[in-house]
Amino acid sequence: MMTFEQIMTELKKKQYRPVYFLMGKEPYYADVIVDYIAENVLTESEKTFNQTVLYGKDTTVYAILDASRRFPMMTERQVVIVKEAQNLKEIDKLQSYIEKPLQSTVLVINYKYDTIDKRLKLYKTLDKLKEIAVFESKKLYDNQVPAWINSYLTERGYTVVPAAAALLTEYLGSELSKLANELNKLIITLPVNEKKITLEHIEENIGISKDYNVFELQKALGERNVLKANRIVDYFIRNPKDNPMVVVVSSVFSYFVKILTYHYLSDKSQAAVASALKVNPFFVRDYEATARKYTASNVTQIISILREYDLKSKGVGNSSATQGDLMREMVFKILHLR
Repeated sequence: MMTFEQIMTELKKKQYRPVYFLMGKEPYYADVIVDYIAENVLTESEKTFNQTVLYGKDTTVYAILDASRRFPMMTERQVVIVKEAQNLKEIDKLQSYIEKPLQSTVLVINYKYDTIDKRLKLYKTLDKLKEIAVFESKKLYDNQVPAWINSYLTERGYTVVPAAAALLTEYLGSELSKLANELNKLIITLPVNEKKITLEHIEENIGISKDYNVFELQKALGERNVLKANRIVDYFIRNPKDNPMVVVVSSVFSYFVKILTYHYLSDKSQAAVASALKVNPFFVRDYEATARKYTASNVTQIISILREYDLKSKGVGNSSATQGDLMREMVFKILHLR
């Protein structure tokens, strides 16, 4: 297996391999590689006769083999790109070509959203051939996304405040293509010479409120700030599509699980807490402050409350209360624990 960085380094040096087999649950990196090859291996004039793009659901293995075995016209190489190869039938029949590829062809197979069946002979062939570029991109866990956002922006000469990175992760999820698109939009809209993305930028350009979001709700609950928590809940109720209860409950649940974990840590140094909770060290003080407000017993009760209201929000044990009513009840119970 090769890394994304290794493949891109070779491509930028114009070192091309005869076959690129790209797969995995996270399509972002594979798409970047495919786009780079499509745009840079051949000149615009060479692409007319020497670049072929096929789609898994609309083609066959035999069509791919025919295209790959052709010789380039008036240039030293041709490019054959197979997109959405996960939809290709009889993909195992590519094995014979991959074992002995044509050196004048750059064959790119983008097997998106999944990994090829490891029981297939093709996978075993890919696993042992040194000449072939094989890349697998695994989906990031939510706690890895803020670091990815930081890295993405740093490469482009920008930074982001930790709270803003966390907010983007919570509301946009871990789909890197979606995150990259939103980050690119933010970069474009930043004032000249402004290099740091803040909560204000996110609110102005993406529409996520910097004051009324799930992180602010967590903070209000952690501080036992009744007024602030209820104001946020009122905002959520007025904007249910942006703040569905199932997402709110899930986020608050995750937050208090971390508080419970904190209570039982033997090493409560900033570095140890950040590592154990898988959070940015910037947020450790918030967890420490919340742990002083709620005992471990309190937190266990809160987790039980959250489970109860998660079920009620899905109709279990609830016949008439609205989502808004349930959210208000849930927050009231958390804030008024004894």
